[in-house]
Amino acid sequence: MTDESAADFAVVVYREDERWDAELLPSALAQDLDGLIHVLRQQPSISGTLGMVSVADDFFVVVRVFVGGEVSVFLSDVTASVDWALAEQVLDHLDIPVPEDEDLDQVLPAGDLSILADLGLDEMELGALAGDLDLYPDEVLASIASRLGFAQPFQRALDAAIG
Repeated sequence: MTDESAADFAVVVYREDERWDAELLPSALAQDLDGLIHVLRQQPSISGTLGMVSVADDFFVVVRVFVGGEVSVFLSDVTASVDWALAEQVLDHLDIPVPEDEDLDQVLPAGDLSILADLGLDEMELGALAGDLDLYPDEVLASIASRLGFAQPFQRALDAAIG
């Protein structure tokens, strides 16, 4: 497994009073899917709470906990599960086997491609963003934040981490 301390960030995004907000989460949650889901359940939101995780320059994960407790998960690249525990945990959550070596030649997303569709990012767009090899995971998440209308709170959360 790759050095887990290389995880870039985990951010929680939620709506309060018809306004988006975002907060940086402890970096340990970028390595622990169950812990991330637990924290997301603690943050009520009118349209479900989002967790957005960028790991190194390798992949990203989006988790959405809906009102009522339903959880949807999206992983940008199943091949990351060979090197990263978080990606492996996502595949386990989705009941998808870790790919074999011969299956590691292309970037393939896994999980709920419609996770953000009701917010304005359809399956085709999310799939295209996940497969864009010219973008780093943090850039994809920033693009998602911009498209869904929470670019400023998202950037503020990331800026808080930098100081």
